[in-house]
Amino acid sequence: MNNNLFSIPTLGEASLVSLLQKRALEQQSQVAYTFLVDGETEEVSLTYEALDQKARSLAALLQSMNATGERALLLYPPGLEFIVAFFGCLYAGVTAVPVYPPRRNQRMTRLQAIVKDAQASFALTTTSVLSNIENSFTLEPELAALHYIATENLTNDFASCLQPLKINSDTLAFLQYTSGSTGTPKGVMVSHGNLLHNQETIKRSFQHTEETIFVGWLPLFHDMGLIGNVLQPLYLGIPSFLMSPTAFLQKPLRWLMAISRYKATTSGGPNFAYDLCVDKITPEQLSLLDLSSWQVAFNGSESVRAETIERFSATFEDCGFKRNAFYPCYGMAEATLIISGGLKSAPPVICSLKDKAFQQNFVEIATGQEQDTKAIVGVGKSWLDQKIAIANPESLTQCPDGQIGEIWFLGPSVACGYWKRPQETQQTFNVQLQDTGEGPFLRTGDLGFLLDGELFVTGRIKDMIVVRGKNHYPQDIELTVQKSHSALRPNSGAAFSMEVAGVERLVIVQEVERSYLQKLDVDEVVRAICQVVSEQHQLQVYAVVLLKTASIPKTSSGKIQRHACRDGFLNGNLDVVGDWTANLQQIDLLQLQQQVEALWVELHSSNKSESNLESLKPAFTEEAIATWLVSHLALSLKVPRDEIDIREPFAAYGLDSSVAVSMTGELAQWMGYELEPTLFWEYPNIKALAQHLAEKSLLLQSITSPVSV
Repeated sequence: MNNNLFSIPTLGEASLVSLLQKRALEQQSQVAYTFLVDGETEEVSLTYEALDQKARSLAALLQSMNATGERALLLYPPGLEFIVAFFGCLYAGVTAVPVYPPRRNQRMTRLQAIVKDAQASFALTTTSVLSNIENSFTLEPELAALHYIATENLTNDFASCLQPLKINSDTLAFLQYTSGSTGTPKGVMVSHGNLLHNQETIKRSFQHTEETIFVGWLPLFHDMGLIGNVLQPLYLGIPSFLMSPTAFLQKPLRWLMAISRYKATTSGGPNFAYDLCVDKITPEQLSLLDLSSWQVAFNGSESVRAETIERFSATFEDCGFKRNAFYPCYGMAEATLIISGGLKSAPPVICSLKDKAFQQNFVEIATGQEQDTKAIVGVGKSWLDQKIAIANPESLTQCPDGQIGEIWFLGPSVACGYWKRPQETQQTFNVQLQDTGEGPFLRTGDLGFLLDGELFVTGRIKDMIVVRGKNHYPQDIELTVQKSHSALRPNSGAAFSMEVAGVERLVIVQEVERSYLQKLDVDEVVRAICQVVSEQHQLQVYAVVLLKTASIPKTSSGKIQRHACRDGFLNGNLDVVGDWTANLQQIDLLQLQQQVEALWVELHSSNKSESNLESLKPAFTEEAIATWLVSHLALSLKVPRDEIDIREPFAAYGLDSSVAVSMTGELAQWMGYELEPTLFWEYPNIKALAQHLAEKSLLLQSITSPVSV
């Protein structure tokens, strides 16, 4: 793609390499990155000089192994080692491929597909991560063939051996793999020029200065975490305070406490993060927070909800949070990161539309107290020398004002295309408006409209499922479902999402084999579907609809019509032979919350009372822990307590990863010591987990109790 007609406004640097060198020379003793190991006060940090030295040493080692020009996976847990490895690759001319390290014993289908697509030769990682995945090498030949380098103990001895390379704005920096289908991952080619231009865009749109201070918890292998929370601070020459996503999910208060402690001015995440803070931070904890320094609370990566803006603003107003700090924005990996954002000082733009017109892809502004309206939050405008157009996805012509179409984007932040996929690159990155000839544009695949220059995102052309800021391809889920039970007909199911009480929920519509129609055990099939979707996709299923054989809506060419399935589900006109919907509305959540809080107090008090030496009974019994787990699982999943069987696998209840990590944090807080975030995957059900924790508590008690003489 040719964007040479645009200038790249930078600090005079041609690459991130020269930018880091500049910082190391002019601000050598300044701390660049601080990582909160426990999400709270335990800190490790890197100055610009130390980062430069460590990156040079790693780069020299890579050059000695003839890695220049190759691809290297970055397989790191959250932390400073990832940042060192990323810049080490840039210095060595190695194309970095950031990926998330899998959990122990987790299937590595997606990781293996990325290795194969990227044609990676190396993997930079830590000793602990490497030991976790080594057992899978016999089953994953692509992973076994990589040359692994554990970098945590690498010294700076090699730094002086680095051979400088000619790196300019056109040089490929890294491959950002989109969170797409496990079978067909696509690596977005991001150049140094793309990154520098996008950094200037972020700086201008967020109105950042040398006084800006970052706090972030977003995953560093993801574009928002890497480009927003790591590279933007480097671009500005200012500090960034980071923690792991797990630390945030376990205890959302940690995020806001870090903002308070370090007087952060910029921090943010997907919409669900703000909802999680409202739901999990107690009224008593509000007094600990001072959010008056927070100037830019960016909200992106998933749909920005007007209700979330109002709830969060109201909840944290007394903590000094200002509603105007909310900064809805829009971006994607194919555009490096940010595409649009608003004015820092302006309040969020919320537009109320007539729902009937909206369903027909037309924009009609609602006025007064009209019924059937839909609130859409604006995500700002394009910045610098870039342009947003709304196009008809069929005719490829520009849409008239007041009509919803596909969002197209043009400018030097648009990445160079998909790695080794020329046809898909041409179709996505190099399209022109047929009526004006203007282009080349990036087709985002998202639907939206412009109103007075403000962009509003309304949905997707493709059937992407976005839950908690993460993309899930429906075809992956559908394949998982059809393999979950022999009663399900292959290639005859649909997965889609719908909004329920302000939250995106997953719905499965699936045909049944003809031979099972007379003897169908609906409960057994539903349980199998919910369990396997939870295990393989970490998603909670909201509803399952089982259909008569050969009745699912399809096109004339035999393709599943997911939108028609969704409409049929909502309208109740599918040919149903059995169905199930989660009991979200059938329990008194307030009453259950009160029961859980009462249980917390009762168990906590009993534990305190047993601190005397007369009783050898452990403070946390298996029964007490199991009772806690039942109550909190019911509350988290919004199901009645009596539906929880302590011998059923956690996955059978659709326990998704964010809920599991959050519950682990609450459990650790109750028990008084740290727990591994993978706990719910290592122990299959409540009974096994309660037994393990009771034994661990007894062991800890025997270690810490004084010995009578």
